[in-house]
Amino acid sequence: MPKVSDEYRAARREEILDVALRCFAERGYAKTSIADLVEASGLSAGAIYGNFPDGKKELFAAAAARVLESRRIELAERRRDGGPLSPGEVVATLLGGIRNEPFSAVLPQLWSEAIVDREIRDLVQVVFLRLRTAIGAQLAEWGRAHPDRVDGDPAAWAERVTPVILSAAPGFVLQRALLDDFDEDAYLAALGEALVH
Repeated sequence: MPKVSDEYRAARREEILDVALRCFAERGYAKTSIADLVEASGLSAGAIYGNFPDGKKELFAAAAARVLESRRIELAERRRDGGPLSPGEVVATLLGGIRNEPFSAVLPQLWSEAIVDREIRDLVQVVFLRLRTAIGAQLAEWGRAHPDRVDGDPAAWAERVTPVILSAAPGFVLQRALLDDFDEDAYLAALGEALVH
């Protein structure tokens, strides 16, 4: 039997994740079955379980983790383009990425499942903590560059402010998903006013 390369295995996992994200976004987590994923992907159940042995739960956590990891990468890339990001720029980067993420509808489902399912919570928490650490590092760097604009030690200030910055994303995502009259552009434009520092 020929050996499967790591690149092939990684590409197959990404392909399955793409299908899973699409199905979860369209049908919801609870209403998506492995049979749905088999039908949508054209792969066998064995191929799906071979890549995600814990099935739908592992797939859901991996798909949502990909969405969260994308936000961390965007912050790092934007930081490379210039100096430290201000709190408003950090939030704008997070929300801009979420806004352009075709599968952001998966996030509220992730949050609700993580509350009641410890396995999903444990799987996603690792990535979420990496995102929180990246945000905290960005804020601390900005605080060191602008010590007159933070209260006390920049690292301690960043540690206090990071949970507040993170809370903007769920508010944006939920309003976007639930309110027919939600104005995304106005929300994003008001960030600068709300986060004047």
